[in-house]
Amino acid sequence: MNEIRAIEASQMKSEVDKFKVGDTVKVHFKIVEGKTERIQIYEGLVIAMKNSRVGKTFIVRKNSYGVGVERVFPIHSPRIAKVEVVRPGKVRRAKLYYIRDKIGKGAKIKELIVSRKAQQKAAAKAASAVASTTAAATADVEASP
Repeated sequence: MNEIRAIEASQMKSEVDKFKVGDTVKVHFKIVEGKTERIQIYEGLVIAMKNSRVGKTFIVRKNSYGVGVERVFPIHSPRIAKVEVVRPGKVRRAKLYYIRDKIGKGAKIKELIVSRKAQQKAAAKAASAVASTTAAATADVEASP
């Protein structure tokens, strides 16, 4: 059982992009065509997140020429370069499957507006976390012979 966990841990990304259901995102996806490799951007609404650990996936929905298109992306896939949040959404559901039936304005999600104080708190918290990890890393380097 521990061997399976070790294999899963080796395949997981160390840093996962922070986004949630309801956010509009741009997924930078690597596509291999013969010998060349390029990055294609897929922009849409995150309507669901499923599973956990290595098998964690998210579904992105977009309208392409009037037709709804959904695509499932594994979070820990080496083919995903990054996930960029374009617009945070304000939702009260874990799964937004009801968006499939909506048309036009009804398919829109409200934007999550964050106050400046909350943004400053989050930035300060992130800065302190970075400072503590760098301090711990320098302590480890100094402690090693």
